[in-house]
Amino acid sequence: MDSRAQKLFTLGLPVLCICMLLVSACENSLSDIRKIASKEEEKPISRSTGVDVIYSDSAKVKARLITPLMIELDDPKSPYQEMPKGVKITFYDDNLKEKGTITSDYAIRLEKENKITFRKNVVATNAQGETFKSEELIYDQTSKKIYTNKPVQINMGNGDVMQGVGANSNESLYPWHIEQSTGIFKVDEKTVQ
Repeated sequence: MDSRAQKLFTLGLPVLCICMLLVSACENSLSDIRKIASKEEEKPISRSTGVDVIYSDSAKVKARLITPLMIELDDPKSPYQEMPKGVKITFYDDNLKEKGTITSDYAIRLEKENKITFRKNVVATNAQGETFKSEELIYDQTSKKIYTNKPVQINMGNGDVMQGVGANSNESLYPWHIEQSTGIFKVDEKTVQ
């Protein structure tokens, strides 16, 4: 072999090896992608539209959940129901009288934790005429508590407004306990004197 051919062989061999490694690496990556995609396809997902669910306890209606779309994942590790197009839940007392509502643009219910997290434009109302607004609200179905660590605003039935960061309540959404609260309260000047 002449020196020119030897140089070409010496330079070409490493380049050829690198190309082969890159091609085999791409094949492995595509193989991995196919495995992941097939696992995703194996997850049991159901999509339901026009969902209307009644929750009861001891044969008494406690709440009603309405959503235009519910996506359910039955993953054994982390099953959940997602409501990406909004949701409304209404709470009832023992006489089927409405005691509060929660609406939001998005919600997710984590089955193992037994919690519903409401997000985006969350509005909750109670029987006292108060309106609660936040970007997130969590309903713990086991403890029957409702809470948030996000900024909140509560408009009272009489026009007073309270704000804070973090709040908690029960299923009736009354009374509220607000952390770091401030407020705007109407004062009748005649009664102050």
